[in-house]
Amino acid sequence: MTRPNALLSVSDLNAWYGESHALHGVNLDILPGEMVTLVGRNGVGKTTTLRAIIGLIRKRTGALQFDGKDLMRLPLHRTAHTGIGFVPEERGIFASLTVEENLMLPPVVAPGGMSLKEIFDLFPNLQERRNSQGTRLSGGEQQMLAMARMLRTGVRLLLLDEPTEGLAPVIVQRIGEVLVELKARGMTVLLVEQNFRFASRIADRFFLMEHGKVTADFPADELEKRMNLLHQVLGV
Repeated sequence: MTRPNALLSVSDLNAWYGESHALHGVNLDILPGEMVTLVGRNGVGKTTTLRAIIGLIRKRTGALQFDGKDLMRLPLHRTAHTGIGFVPEERGIFASLTVEENLMLPPVVAPGGMSLKEIFDLFPNLQERRNSQGTRLSGGEQQMLAMARMLRTGVRLLLLDEPTEGLAPVIVQRIGEVLVELKARGMTVLLVEQNFRFASRIADRFFLMEHGKVTADFPADELEKRMNLLHQVLGV
């Protein structure tokens, strides 16, 4: 059941890639300031859920509401202006542009975005590399830049797809610290993350996906008693 004060509400969301039915009635909601993690094995629809929310998958049915706005009726370019930012797994860094040029490229969509100083305080690595081209950044620096680029625009909900994939443990730890700081600032985050140990340390709530639908949801304080289920489904 959708909580009445949810910032994002997803109800009976179905989505298709061509004729392939990928999502089968996804239901989830996120309160303002919550950090929520979608967990599940590869191929169950986690990334597809993010792409359907932002509007990258147009063949979809159901209900999507963000801050009272009906996302199903909006074209893709308008969805971004509602205050939702998507950081895909491939990051989308412009290789020929510098760090600072990449940061300044997306338009500001709402007031409250971070200044360059705030971004560089949050990501000191980026300040050191501000004049470096995207091709010269490590995977961890590219991930930081992809996140930072959204934070400048004034988004209120950040959709993150596998932000720690393939990164060194020290960078994974830093990204965790950044997410905790963003939550302290009031940012709302929907995270897809295979690294369950990482997610378990920072998430307020978990949604478990199987076969294109959410089969369980529970707050972080119920994590311990849900471990048998998670062992069965995820093998963690």
